[in-house]
Amino acid sequence: MSAPSLDRPTAPDEKALQDQFDATLAADHRIEPRDWMPEGYRKTLIRQVAQHAHSEIIGMQPEGDWLLAAPSLRRKAVLLAKVQDEAGHGLYLYSAAETLGADRADLTDKLIEGTQKYSSIFNYPTLTYADVGVIGWLVDGAAICNQVPLCRSSYGPYARAMIRVCKEESFHQRQGYELLMTMMRGTDEQRAMVQDAVDRWWWPSLMMFGPPDDDSPNTAQSMAWGIKRHTNDELRQRFVDMSVPQAEVLGVTLPDPELCYDAATGHHRFGQLDWDEFKRVIAGDGPMNAVRIARRRAARDDNAWVVEAATAYAEKHGA
Repeated sequence: MSAPSLDRPTAPDEKALQDQFDATLAADHRIEPRDWMPEGYRKTLIRQVAQHAHSEIIGMQPEGDWLLAAPSLRRKAVLLAKVQDEAGHGLYLYSAAETLGADRADLTDKLIEGTQKYSSIFNYPTLTYADVGVIGWLVDGAAICNQVPLCRSSYGPYARAMIRVCKEESFHQRQGYELLMTMMRGTDEQRAMVQDAVDRWWWPSLMMFGPPDDDSPNTAQSMAWGIKRHTNDELRQRFVDMSVPQAEVLGVTLPDPELCYDAATGHHRFGQLDWDEFKRVIAGDGPMNAVRIARRRAARDDNAWVVEAATAYAEKHGA
């Protein structure tokens, strides 16, 4: 009887691994960090999750500008809690990116250098306190439309992070809507302030879903991999249909003369978005792009000593 071979088992070839990956997606099961995945899948996830994390961190700035100017202690506390939640969302998402082999500090550097993006919506200024409410209602509402399907994303850590993020975003939207309802029951000046904020934030909120489907280079592959569940235009339509009745209850007018209900489709028709503006803002030429990145750079550089101290402490006690 011959002796058993001491050679290590042959590793599965890439085709077998690809077949297993495809079968996992076909069964609507999740890919986990320990699983084999195509390099394109991993890179696509890092890009999307990093952009999402960057958006949460940059998104703290527009509302953070109103922390000291909020009109009451209660409103300050509510706003502070929300900004803190956004920081937590960024933490969950950077952690999810790290399970893919990304380095958090490297992702931050890429954001600051302009090689990774964040949501275009955060490059607009918050001119009045009503903007805080409209961001809660429209911007967080758009985020909910976009992110709830991500709870079923094919990548486990991302999907699980989104469950908690969506619960908190839903609370943020209700906070914003409650603030606007309070202002709409106030003075003529307050009502005008709300309408002005709606006029300024409506179209950028629609752009949050990304370019139209026929000009979106990543959507088809992301949907084939189960990273995304709906196209940009599908999500945008869902958001419009959700927002119109809310605007009627609120008593504001959405700034789109072409907005109307189409009984044949059961959806609301809406006007053409300014995609030239969208591309300009994404490219770095929005009203607040430079300010947002300058603040993020200062936060990284000014607090580098905290990172160094925390790292040294962890290494000392880990040893």
